[in-house]
Amino acid sequence: MMRKRRMGLAVAALAAATMLAACSTDGSVSPSATGDASAPPPAETQASGSEWFDQAVYDEQFEQRSATFEGDPETPWLQYIDGPMTDTAEWATDEPMRACFANASISNPWRQTGFITMQQQLAALQESGVIESMEVRDAGDDDNTQIADIDYFIAQGDCDVFIISPNSTAALTPAVDRACETGKPVIVFDRGVDTDCATTFIHPIGGYAWGIDTAEFLIDNLEPGSNIVALRILPGVDVLEHRWAAAERLLTEAGMTVDDHFTGADPTEIKSIITDALSAGEVHGIWMDAGDGAVAAIEAFEDAGAELPVMTGEDEMSFLRAWDERGMTALAPVYSNFQWRTPLLAVEMIANGEPVPTEWVLPQQPIEEGERADALAANEGMPDGHYARFGGEDLPGFPDAWQNR
Repeated sequence: MMRKRRMGLAVAALAAATMLAACSTDGSVSPSATGDASAPPPAETQASGSEWFDQAVYDEQFEQRSATFEGDPETPWLQYIDGPMTDTAEWATDEPMRACFANASISNPWRQTGFITMQQQLAALQESGVIESMEVRDAGDDDNTQIADIDYFIAQGDCDVFIISPNSTAALTPAVDRACETGKPVIVFDRGVDTDCATTFIHPIGGYAWGIDTAEFLIDNLEPGSNIVALRILPGVDVLEHRWAAAERLLTEAGMTVDDHFTGADPTEIKSIITDALSAGEVHGIWMDAGDGAVAAIEAFEDAGAELPVMTGEDEMSFLRAWDERGMTALAPVYSNFQWRTPLLAVEMIANGEPVPTEWVLPQQPIEEGERADALAANEGMPDGHYARFGGEDLPGFPDAWQNR
């Protein structure tokens, strides 16, 4: 399973990078580059190695993109890929549970949207008597703060269940282990840790799947040799690095020229990067590891009087609206925001003594052109920083809680 492989991520990544570096340039191409997406590309590729690239996890996520998910497609936040289940009978209770949530942060629109959805799901479960309360501590994107938050919850001894969205993988692992040692259920979601002690680890398919989806879209819509500018938010964040590791590999194999830049999601920096790139020649494609700043990138092309690029962004409303208004060739990859509901629904299952997926892999489906109009209509009136696949339409407070943030 993916989660157990994370325990050896550094070793696996180093091995993959070493293997890639050792291979000769033999002219092999990925199935994606030849139009055959039925199998992942082989390890022997022309792309450069990366410390963030794990061949085994890449292969797994490649396959999971076409997996059959258990459960009702109308409630994707409860769907999962069939696999091992965790027995929760020992924690079954008729009493409302006290949840303790250690959150990495609400420092960006994706996390803010998700936290609103989580709060509305909490209200529903409080109304039904499943959860008494949820104490939340926000780490502000700081490992040491989140470690202290988890240790605070453990020391106070008042938590029936721990919910943890880790700020980073390695640093938070010991604290998650300590939470598990209390004997209480531990739910980890969004980002993983290097331990398999959690009752359930909840996440969409992952960053490699995002990278594969976006690279294949650009490859399908551009000629070999096209110039692509990649706009990346931050270095060192695993899910973001995985997105680019997969995309760079496939784009390079397909003969694209790629140039990546870190932007901090700063619109001014994004416009400067695009302006400089256009002054040096044509830019045919834009790849992004998040939707933040997508509109700034589009405006830079318009300011220069250049033809708009083939582009991948995200299911953030500002990008979907800009895509629709300009009639661009584009794709909105998704890192399913509705996952913020799932930890609290897992609490309900645990309270009922129902088994939960040990690794709870949620659907992660990009928004394509034919789905854009429906996504826009379903989220009419939502702010630009809202995410289309937030999955909260049936929750209390819809739509006001998300509109009046």
